Amino acid sequence: MSDRLVIIPTYNEIENIEAIIHAVFALEKDFHVLIVDDNSPDGTAQAVNALQEVFVNKLFIEVRKEKSGLGTAYIHGFKWAIAKKYDYIFEMDADFSHTPADLIRLYEACYNGADVSVGSRYKKGVNVVDWPLYRVLLSYGASFYVKMITGMRVDDPTAGFVCYRRYVLENIDLDSVRFIGYAFQIEMKFRAYLKKYTIEEVSIVFRDRVKGKSKMSGSIIKEAVFGVLSMKIRSLFQKNKF
Repeated sequence: MSDRLVIIPTYNEIENIEAIIHAVFALEKDFHVLIVDDNSPDGTAQAVNALQEVFVNKLFIEVRKEKSGLGTAYIHGFKWAIAKKYDYIFEMDADFSHTPADLIRLYEACYNGADVSVGSRYKKGVNVVDWPLYRVLLSYGASFYVKMITGMRVDDPTAGFVCYRRYVLENIDLDSVRFIGYAFQIEMKFRAYLKKYTIEEVSIVFRDRVKGKSKMSGSIIKEAVFGVLSMKIRSLFQKNKF
């Protein structure tokens, strides 16, 4: 029984899912994998089901009825992981924008004392490959904006490559988390920050996806920009919910 679980949310990731699962299980440390699939019409869940016969008691899948957002997928996975008593719980994308080998570095950061470790694109300059300039500027600008509004000293608060110690997630009111898009990543770090957990950034190289389609949309960006300010205000007036 591994004490490390990697949660990978999916929607139409048939081009990546088998390769990313094999890459995680090829690592020198033992990780388990939970796929949270939003009923992908392209057969993602079926591909995972087939691999479960190869990776018995290491690969798990939860299929939800419909596409309900990144944040709710992770909340579903967090609750599953807490119930199963995993000590180190990871977020990772399915599209290889996060390098699976960096899971070990995130784990080591938490094992050595951090409560939360973040795979950071911006800890040492800008480590992003194959993004157009406008997207780099948008992401970097969003990170600066989030730091200014929230007070967090996290260089990459929108990062989706994260390791949480289980007790961190147990002590966050997951049912009160509001954001469901990429702003979910900001809110989770902010809630950990308000509870004075140690957040350590691990410098990584982020690569744009090669296969499949990005899930980024205008509504997701709007949520991140306007939602952060409302989140900060709510944290001041509704401290019991944070």
